[in-house]
Amino acid sequence: MYRQVSLILIAGGKGVNTSYITPLSMYRQVSLILITGGKGVNTSYITPLSMYRPVSLILIAGGKGVNTSYITPLSMYRQVSLILITGGKGVNTSYITPPLHLQTGTGIIDTDCWGQTGVIMLVPIFTLKLNHKINPRMVSVGKYDGIHPCLTAATQAGKIFIHNPHTRGQRASSNRLVQSSQDSDISLLNINQTVSCLTTGVLDPKLGCDSLIVGTQTNLLAYDVHNNSDLFYKEIVDGANAVVVGKLGDVSSPLALIGGNCALQGFDCSGNDLFWTVTGDNVRSLALFDFDGDGKNELLVGSEDFDIRVFKEDEIVAEMNESETITSLCPMNGSRFGYTLSNGTVGVYDRAVRSWRMKSKNLAMSIHAFDLNSDGVCELVTGWSNGKIDARTDRTGEVIFKDTFSSSIAGVVEGDYRMDGKTQLICCSIDGEVRGYLPSSQQATGSLMDTSVEQELVRELSQKKQNLLLELKNYQENSKADSRVQVNEHDGQMGVIPANTQLQTALSVNMGSETQSAHVELSISTSNDTIIRAVQIFAEGIFEGESHVVHPSSQQLTGRIHIPICPPKDVPVDMHIKAFVGYRSSIQFHVFELTRQLPRFSMYVQSNTASAPEPSSFVTFTISERVQRVVLWINQNFLLPEETETQSTPFQISFTSLRDGGTLLITMKSNGEITVRTDDMDLAGEIIQSLAAFLAIEDLQVEANFPKYFEQLRKVLGQVDDSHSVHQKLTADMAEQSNLIRSMLVQAEDARLMRDIKNMKKRYTELYDLNRDIINSYKIRCNNHSELINNLKFVNQAIQRAGRLRIGKHKVQVITACRDAIRSNNINALFRIMRVGATPS
Repeated sequence: MYRQVSLILIAGGKGVNTSYITPLSMYRQVSLILITGGKGVNTSYITPLSMYRPVSLILIAGGKGVNTSYITPLSMYRQVSLILITGGKGVNTSYITPPLHLQTGTGIIDTDCWGQTGVIMLVPIFTLKLNHKINPRMVSVGKYDGIHPCLTAATQAGKIFIHNPHTRGQRASSNRLVQSSQDSDISLLNINQTVSCLTTGVLDPKLGCDSLIVGTQTNLLAYDVHNNSDLFYKEIVDGANAVVVGKLGDVSSPLALIGGNCALQGFDCSGNDLFWTVTGDNVRSLALFDFDGDGKNELLVGSEDFDIRVFKEDEIVAEMNESETITSLCPMNGSRFGYTLSNGTVGVYDRAVRSWRMKSKNLAMSIHAFDLNSDGVCELVTGWSNGKIDARTDRTGEVIFKDTFSSSIAGVVEGDYRMDGKTQLICCSIDGEVRGYLPSSQQATGSLMDTSVEQELVRELSQKKQNLLLELKNYQENSKADSRVQVNEHDGQMGVIPANTQLQTALSVNMGSETQSAHVELSISTSNDTIIRAVQIFAEGIFEGESHVVHPSSQQLTGRIHIPICPPKDVPVDMHIKAFVGYRSSIQFHVFELTRQLPRFSMYVQSNTASAPEPSSFVTFTISERVQRVVLWINQNFLLPEETETQSTPFQISFTSLRDGGTLLITMKSNGEITVRTDDMDLAGEIIQSLAAFLAIEDLQVEANFPKYFEQLRKVLGQVDDSHSVHQKLTADMAEQSNLIRSMLVQAEDARLMRDIKNMKKRYTELYDLNRDIINSYKIRCNNHSELINNLKFVNQAIQRAGRLRIGKHKVQVITACRDAIRSNNINALFRIMRVGATPS
């Protein structure tokens, strides 16, 4: 009779009479059934559970001798999203349909999913145990003959294994590819270097199959596995930290795009360098993705400077700032893409706007877009360092599928690995365990989701009702307290405060003291005699762990708290503040929540223009804007004691950096010419980028002069030339020493055969000395290479900085022209381009 029942709990002990219970089929609204039984409990009255169409959770627990034969095979429960069955001694569970035959494909669920509406524990359709360790983020699936998908991964021994169970006994060892002695399905590719990245894809369309692309810190290999031949083998000075294969923009042929030491390069199937540009820091992740919906791929680049940049060929069209190094990028549905950070954050962007993100104490090792619930929209599948696999919806981040491995996940890919026309999600752990999952059927998933949505909506509305009732109660208590002259001790303990209590915030610059460096100070205060018990601030990129808590001792409680803030980068930051407000005797506190934005250039304090030393470096450009617009931009982006009033030209204002004490001087003349004086090239670039975005300037040519920086760059370029010379000399010396070793070995062996012990000892002594010299030469070569890498990083960053001083097409022209000048070793042309820009060819 209970039409609205949402929970049925049936529990019986020895001899309990349950015959009065109405058949459960009457409870049409039931969403949870819990049945427990003891010895001798009569359960024959229960109607077959298949009648309960809306049921989303069934829990059946039995003890010794419980009769469970009445239960209809579980495959009948079309709406069931979670089935938990536990049994004691003698429990009959033979009635249970095999898990793989259930229409939902869910099988039997463990208690880890309890309370997560609609979460399904996936059941793998195949499991492999490969006797090879797998490097994280170095897993791919390629069709090297154009037909059969092969799992490919890098091992910890500088080798790559290719698992191909489709053509057993048809492969022979070759010069690069060697058959594994442990598994006939695995072939090993010996790279003889530490592999830093790999991928598969169609690089040469004429072959009609995938190629294997392998990157190390010094080389890039494009390998045709099927024909056992190298497409190309290139020396990469900047190294390869990430690689992706596909078409980019208007480039006609597919490219192998690699990201290394602040540089991006793209090679075609012949090894020709068709694409090159620079980025802000070492590249850690790449993805090809149609960002703007024009039908052509843009390049997503994640780097160690916490930025995600979108390159439309060699032009940056969007830039998103994050709080940690971007470790993975993944195209999803339409304009959405997923990302992971090195601090355990996973999220999704819709173009340049973040849709959602979540953070875990574990690290996200790999992400992949895959439609697991057959709704036509890809979910974001994440593999974690604790061995967990989960799939989240692209719009909300809600978990809908999960599974667990015994070790950390190495990679998540997809492919028709069983060659049955169905694409599987393939997950690999670092220990070599591989599992394949099929998406659930659309009918089963649709039923599951319908029920889940209803339950989730009811749960959310119930929670909202409880919150509103609690809030109403608090308002009623505050109203009573407000009518009194004084708050008595009991009300103070209960947290009752005057209804007109307000939380006020202020941002100011604190020049510091002997014990504390200069910083931005956030002041939080109340409007009456209440005190602030604690403050919690959430802000990206400012605090370690993205949050900061201030909790004064009971002796230091006041109505005002000062919090020092030192943002490391010049970016606007939204601070979400929660303050606990009450009285000293309170044991309950009101929580005030508000958001305050920290301006982009908050770490610069306004100074006296006359007394400020004028920097020798500057940038100059001309805009067709009124001075009032520039003043408005200054008021919005700097922390000023009072807003700067609109002045007539010429206009001048100066600032001092709280980080290093450097001077920033901004001047604007009546003809629209703006001069920004600072010795910090990065700051000048940030000023220009921010001002151009505020004024909606699409193209801007700039004249720049940074004599100190350019002199330092000239020295670094000289060191690069010296490093190349030393590298060539060391290589020649090592080749000569190798020939000497070969000759001495022959002579020593001849002396041994002739029993000339004296000469044999002499030759082996010489060999020992020569071997020691080679080891020393190798150490010098390693040091020289490290120095070369650091110097090349400085050069690439200098080109990037010169580009950021310009906007639009002028930026692209400067970066391209600088690259050409370095290729031709024309140093004078390089500095001229950095100063005055590039003339279009």
